[in-house]
Amino acid sequence: MSIAEYPGPLGIHDAEIIRQNIAGGLVDRIVDALTRAGTKASSRKTAATLDTLETACSGTPDDIDRYFRSKDWTDGLPFVPPTIERVEQFLQHTARSPHEEIAVLPSANLRATPRNIAANAVMAGCQPEHMPLLIAAVEALADEKCNLNNIGSSSGIIPYVLVNGPIAKTLGIEAGPQLISRGPNPAIGRAIGLIVRNIAGFRPGASYMGTFGYPLAFTLAELEDESPWEPFHVGQGFAHGTSAVTIGVTNNWGASPAPYDTPDRSGAHVALDLICREITKKTRLFNFPAIGPEAENVMITVLMSPPVAKSIAAAGYSKRDVQRYVHEHARMPLQDFDWVLRYTATMRTTARERAQAGVYPPEFAGAPDDLVRVLSSPDILHIIVCGDASRNRLMVMEGGHTQPSTRAITPRGDRRDET
Repeated sequence: MSIAEYPGPLGIHDAEIIRQNIAGGLVDRIVDALTRAGTKASSRKTAATLDTLETACSGTPDDIDRYFRSKDWTDGLPFVPPTIERVEQFLQHTARSPHEEIAVLPSANLRATPRNIAANAVMAGCQPEHMPLLIAAVEALADEKCNLNNIGSSSGIIPYVLVNGPIAKTLGIEAGPQLISRGPNPAIGRAIGLIVRNIAGFRPGASYMGTFGYPLAFTLAELEDESPWEPFHVGQGFAHGTSAVTIGVTNNWGASPAPYDTPDRSGAHVALDLICREITKKTRLFNFPAIGPEAENVMITVLMSPPVAKSIAAAGYSKRDVQRYVHEHARMPLQDFDWVLRYTATMRTTARERAQAGVYPPEFAGAPDDLVRVLSSPDILHIIVCGDASRNRLMVMEGGHTQPSTRAITPRGDRRDET
């Protein structure tokens, strides 16, 4: 497909410069690209090439490392060479044909198959028994809700993998202290990052445009035995005993504040209010109140350590109650929100104008000192209980352009009807 590129950073150009750049050449380039005869390029053919048994390269470990780096197939870290023998070991753990199409992943629109999924998993340091989980994770990546096509945002969006159900213990996936850094978690997260790079086609600095870079994709499991509520995947419609994998995204992996009991306020209510305060500090705040189609462009995931979750539950709150509380109490003065909208977003409009256009709720057309709810719905908030069972920590992660996508994990990675 031919590309006509807008000259310069669109997000910081004013309306007059945008008009000049469009009229001064962009339209001509679009017309030229649409009418000029070009050579046909098949992404499916490229995918098929990646899926053959041909040897990509041979030589010493240093030779292989240099070759893979020259092709931009690695994340810059040492990797395990995906030899045919190693890939075959992974393929023994799935009932799918090596060349079967599991999904077509945007934006490169290449076919993800068991063979190229396994090759990336080998490179990441995964074990063969991780294969059914990775196949389900790729299916989740391809879900329209995941909206993988927009993951290359300059805001620096990264995917994460959440595992629920019996398979978490079977594979030893960590759900407790330092969960993203222990056991098989780093390798599985890295495999998803390589799949996003090599099959979905998001290359840093070319199509993966996080301005200040991004950490590696990460994996965690829910600490279901220590949670006072139903596991995350149950809330997504899956049976309690089902093993499931969820793909979400986040713009941040930051500080984890700690709520405490005080003489005048319980730790449970401090935790709830702390979540509300954290939400009003996030960079994508201007998207949070959107209603209609734009409401699907944001997700907020709250990680709670078990003591925090149990404290909140002991105060009488279900998981749905927490979502409703945060929706109702995550508020800020309209004038402060308007500042965020005007100076940190690309809309170049006011909250009042967006409310009148039906993009924000009517309360955003109020007075400057009015407190407005910054979440459009309780459903934006997703809650996962995990981490150190002896620490009172929580983390609020935001993400744009996507919603969590969950798939069941089957023992041999075979297809199963969705629930």
